[in-house]
Amino acid sequence: MNYRELFKEENEAIMERYDLSMERIEVISKEENVAEPYRDFFHRTARFIIEIADLVRMVQRDELEAKSLEEVQALNTSLYQDILGDNYERSYGNPAYAVNHLGEEYGRYLSFLYTEIRGMIIYAYEQRLTDITIHNELFIEIYNAFEDMEELTPETVKNTLYWFVSDYSDMTVEYRIREQLDIELSFAADIITKEDLSDLRYLYKFGEYITENELKTAKHLNNMSEEQIEAMASTYTEGYRMGFILGNKDLSKKEIVNIRYNLGFERIVKKAIEQFEKMGLRPAIHRAAVNTINKKQHYKMGYYGAIANKQFEYDHRADNAIYLDKAFVERKLGVLKVAYEKYKKEASKFAGPAVMEIFGEVPFAPESKPESFTLSDKQQKWSVEYDTEAGQLVNQYIKGEERSFTIIAYPVPEIGEKYEEIFDETVKINTLDYKLYEGIQQIIIDALDEGSHVVIKGRNGNKTNLTVQLKELADKEKETKFENCVADVNIPVGEVFTSPVLKGTNGILHVSQVYLNELKYIDLEIEFEDGKIKNYTCKNFEQEEENKKFIKENILRNHETLPMGEFAIGTNTTAYMVAKKYDIADKLPILIAEKMGPHFAVGDTCYSWSEDNKIYNPNKKEIVAKDNEISILRKEDVSKAYFNCHTDITIPYEELGEITVMTEEGNGITIIKDSRFVLAGTEELNKPFDM
Repeated sequence: MNYRELFKEENEAIMERYDLSMERIEVISKEENVAEPYRDFFHRTARFIIEIADLVRMVQRDELEAKSLEEVQALNTSLYQDILGDNYERSYGNPAYAVNHLGEEYGRYLSFLYTEIRGMIIYAYEQRLTDITIHNELFIEIYNAFEDMEELTPETVKNTLYWFVSDYSDMTVEYRIREQLDIELSFAADIITKEDLSDLRYLYKFGEYITENELKTAKHLNNMSEEQIEAMASTYTEGYRMGFILGNKDLSKKEIVNIRYNLGFERIVKKAIEQFEKMGLRPAIHRAAVNTINKKQHYKMGYYGAIANKQFEYDHRADNAIYLDKAFVERKLGVLKVAYEKYKKEASKFAGPAVMEIFGEVPFAPESKPESFTLSDKQQKWSVEYDTEAGQLVNQYIKGEERSFTIIAYPVPEIGEKYEEIFDETVKINTLDYKLYEGIQQIIIDALDEGSHVVIKGRNGNKTNLTVQLKELADKEKETKFENCVADVNIPVGEVFTSPVLKGTNGILHVSQVYLNELKYIDLEIEFEDGKIKNYTCKNFEQEEENKKFIKENILRNHETLPMGEFAIGTNTTAYMVAKKYDIADKLPILIAEKMGPHFAVGDTCYSWSEDNKIYNPNKKEIVAKDNEISILRKEDVSKAYFNCHTDITIPYEELGEITVMTEEGNGITIIKDSRFVLAGTEELNKPFDM
């Protein structure tokens, strides 16, 4: 059964409602029953929905097949133009414009409605007519309410939106779980494996926004040999396989791999699908969510094209403030449970995600708009409660001790004129001699295993002054505190890491500039007390309150505090010097950046949900520092053990004054001093600095 046939029966059942809603919206686009300024909103939105109806017909009739590259590009621009560039200043998707034009009472709600309706672009390409129909009906219901302004209240609009999200959650949440697990939902996989990837029109069949990044990436890969593509895909898939082996997990029990990537890399993904199939794995390739109930702030989980407007995504990161309450949390958790129960067979076969990230885009420093929704203190707690309970629920069906992952990253053309050079350098970084690093990193681990704690200090204006407490070893001949991380789940090679002991881990972590989860932080400073975040600030905004809010939302993920879940020393000086050579340090993903200096993760440990799996370094010593005082609570009350987040923050080498491990006797073994490796046996790591 092909993808479109999956929805044939459902689309036939909904067609009458779909047609009726479209007919009504045609009328709304012309009638004047609603007073200004709201009439303009409904007219413009209705015209957008009519454009979607035209798109549905084109896809149904396969008319896009006959269009030229220029024609599909024009269509793509037309669908996204409302939120592009300066157009966004006059878009109802912009809550600031909506509030200014429609008033504070209704502007934010209507901006939310408009944002949800923009998701119809994707539903049209995927021919999901039920999703389009229910949004049409919501639009009509809100329109009808505005026809009688005397009876209308903001609470009426809010309640309508609340019940829409809640009532349809059994459909929207279930579908989200299904598309992560059901290989028959093959919309993206069909394009990747069946289309002619040398004809760049294929990129426009996904429905995502396409820019020069995606086009030039695809062109660049098309110019590579089959052997080069095979090798890049193999680095990715072999890292995934090794994650199971090194994590002492049985890959033979699994059948489904979740591939996440950015459009433009289809040649690599196509080859990876072939390689995964040889391992017995079939791909489930789901799109990043477009509806509010399945989004997680502004983050993208799944495949996607260009982000048409990052400020637009950021402005709507907390739209769930409209409906997030205790009852909704219980409702969504109930629906999630039912969905996983329905797909429990598929969930048991799910091996985990294989992620291909990109880097090179201009770093995004968001504007904080008072017109955007924000979560209240109570809602932040409900959000944390949901994430905690949902994480536990997911682990019942997709067990942490049985799943793995891998992540690799490549640059996009936006990185600059030397894109192709940087791409080639990245391929080299991703395939560095792991045996060389394995040996050097073991020397570092041997020194660290002698210590009770590590002292980390900054230089060149960096105010870092941290003491990180380490786990005691019961048997130094058989046990170790740090994992010797070569090129498996986290590609490229180059770090040793541990789960610190929280008590006694104190001090200030500071970095002048860092790029985390698509957001830029300036002078980020975090204070730890007994391993937990005590205070934090940055200099992104003029108001200190805004800086704290920014960090709490995006690093603490609305928790009041988080523990230090990981301490690591990155050893990939080659990657660091490539970043310096091309002046791209601020554009690197954390995946590479974390290998370019010491880094500290806040949130869960690296071993969350699989702490009891016995794992060993290449020298056969068992890694025993997998828990901390919080994660160990899983043995008593799992709800207290996990935070469902893990954010790495790296100090670059040039800001690093010292890393010294202190022994029980009070002696110091210095690993790095004034930005250079000084421990005997690690001198090889300094060579890239001198090139």
